[in-house]
Amino acid sequence: MKVLNFGSLNIDYTYRLRNIVKPGETMTSAKLEIFPGGKGLNQSIALARAGVQVYHAGLIGSDGSFLLKTCKESGVDVSLVRECKERTGNAIIQVSEEGQNSIILFPGANRQVTEEYINMVLKNFGKGDILLLQNEINRVDMLIDKAKEKRMKVVLNPSPYDENMENCDLGKVDLFFLNEIEGEQITGKTDFQEILAVMREKYPQAGVVLTVGAQGAYYSDADGYTRQEAYQAEIVDTTAAGDTFVGFFLKAIIEGQNKKTALLWGTMAASLAISKKGAAVSIPSEEEVKQVFHCL
Repeated sequence: MKVLNFGSLNIDYTYRLRNIVKPGETMTSAKLEIFPGGKGLNQSIALARAGVQVYHAGLIGSDGSFLLKTCKESGVDVSLVRECKERTGNAIIQVSEEGQNSIILFPGANRQVTEEYINMVLKNFGKGDILLLQNEINRVDMLIDKAKEKRMKVVLNPSPYDENMENCDLGKVDLFFLNEIEGEQITGKTDFQEILAVMREKYPQAGVVLTVGAQGAYYSDADGYTRQEAYQAEIVDTTAAGDTFVGFFLKAIIEGQNKKTALLWGTMAASLAISKKGAAVSIPSEEEVKQVFHCL
């Protein structure tokens, strides 16, 4: 089994503020920090630091070469990443003193994916391999369709949820990763149990992971559901918490562990990520998680 993450690579411009800026308000930032990021890059690094061999596919501009260095240092295979004429995607991130964030995305190179490039990448993968997707690149619908033609397993984190998701055949997804906002956007429900119930009704063959911040996480499929409480941690920056969860949850599943254990890995790793600044740089290694949580 091979794991392909076809996703975004961003440069994150992180502004430290007293609080998230309100409409019409002007505020001086206490600090500007520049980090590697993008949900795709973050999730690849999380997988690699969790001990999974992962191939990353995606596009950067001439200004994004340091992102590849970051990936390589974490053990991500970036041989399928290509450079295009558009500038690298970036994010403007506000982080409050409480550690909460607000993010503006500029897609840049991430939305220059072509069918030719997709075909070139997917020829290296086949039946039983995993394709991990987020919604920060274009042609997610085509990637889902082509992956299922090759009998790959499709894992989708539909973030940020927008009209592009409406073009996707979500019935072909094998595993969803949703937070409470995306869960409401897909199902129209706010109650966690109702979100899971609607997802089971709409996509009965899929597994669903629903993360709900300080209240933990749920896993649901046709056999029922299980819940894991969150681990308390000092909140410094929540930017990559969800991406960290995805990587460590998948690590456990790939190793054949049960869903309860996978939720445990995800919540533990995410609790360490929120205690550090930045996105990719805050993601812990498998050994770090084991050292802090001796139950693993």
